[in-house]
Amino acid sequence: MKHPENMRPLFAVCINNADYPAALERHKIYQVLPDEEATRDGDIRVIDESGEDYLYPASFFVVIEVPQEVERAILHAS
Repeated sequence: MKHPENMRPLFAVCINNADYPAALERHKIYQVLPDEEATRDGDIRVIDESGEDYLYPASFFVVIEVPQEVERAILHAS
């Protein structure tokens, strides 16, 4: 995924995987994709264990900042 120069990728830690145990791992860092409509609806779009992006309740995640080295490692692993 390409990002504008001034926009860094977002990441979030899963704190609840109720109803989604195969798709989400608690305490794992996931890449967040911008989705204004989802945000307005109380959801968050993340790339889950399937490698695809899906919507989940935003309350299942805490958005975090990661060091650039961690960011590179996550983005290159996918």
